[in-house]
Amino acid sequence: MDTVHFTAETTSADGVVERDFTIGEITGALWSPASGPQRAPLVLLGHGGGNHRKSPAMVGRAQRLVTGAGFHAACIDAPGHGGRPRTAYDEQEIAAMQRAMAAGEPVGEIVVRYNAHLAERALPEWQATLDALQGLPEIGVDGPVGYFGLNMGTAIGVPFVAADARITAAVFGLHWPDALAESARRITVPIEYMLQWDDEHIPRAAGLALFDAFASKEKTLHANAGTHKELPRFEADKAVHFFARHLGRALAAQA
Repeated sequence: MDTVHFTAETTSADGVVERDFTIGEITGALWSPASGPQRAPLVLLGHGGGNHRKSPAMVGRAQRLVTGAGFHAACIDAPGHGGRPRTAYDEQEIAAMQRAMAAGEPVGEIVVRYNAHLAERALPEWQATLDALQGLPEIGVDGPVGYFGLNMGTAIGVPFVAADARITAAVFGLHWPDALAESARRITVPIEYMLQWDDEHIPRAAGLALFDAFASKEKTLHANAGTHKELPRFEADKAVHFFARHLGRALAAQA
């Protein structure tokens, strides 16, 4: 099993330790409370398409999870993202998306196809990452684990959560059901799902179809007015509450 190799460390003013790491060819970041190596639950973060492990959304969600409930939070770069090299197929699909967007044409079919390809490559990487992170004394193999990913983070996260019984709760949203419904039907852990009611890319019925596909007895739909990129920032705070409830942590007063 590959182990975690930490390559850099910083501590923010609000007491969040950020550590860059590698696991083989995988590049990632781990955010933890600065109070020391006390055992705490872990939440895995899946970033969106075209972004990377330390994009503003990932850093902001990680900091909320650490300061709000004392979690550890980790994000890895998806294949072809961040500093990771792109394959010829990556370049082909990205160029196809760019042409469609420039022409004002729908991109859903391309995004679904490409994200499904990335999910196949990313699933074993996420499993290897979780294996390695659970080898750290402050995380351990017996603690609860959550997953939080929107957009491409959902495309990768749904097959991952369906395949790995260590994930005990998940937050998804903002994706088409086409390549994900079959995996969603195998997921029974508590789910929170985010949907933009006026999404210009993902038809409302498509978002609702993916939510409906999850087999979870406890699943909650958060539908907000607005377009694809107008997801309210307060949804990140609601996700902290969701994970605190299902991973067994008390919320800090400021959360």
